[in-house]
Amino acid sequence: MAARSKSVASMKPGETAVISGFTDEQLSVKLLEMGFLPGTVVRFNFSAPFGDPVCVNVSGFDLSLRLEEADTISILD
Repeated sequence: MAARSKSVASMKPGETAVISGFTDEQLSVKLLEMGFLPGTVVRFNFSAPFGDPVCVNVSGFDLSLRLEEADTISILD
C-alpha cells in the first residue's frame, strides 16, 4: 500500500521538513520563483487564527501562503 505524501499544509508550528516536489504544475512555477526549491528546508512558523493563511520560512525568508497553495508542496518525512 502506497503512503500518501505529506505536504507543507500538514505541518505543525516549529516543524521542519525538506521539499520533495509539487503536485500542481502551474502553481509550481510561482512557488519556485518564491524560493520553494526541491531539496530546500522549509520551517512551518504558524497559521492564522482560522488556519488560513500559513507562514513558513524558506531560504531565510518568512512567506505567507494560502492553505491550498501549501497543500501542493510535497515534503519528505
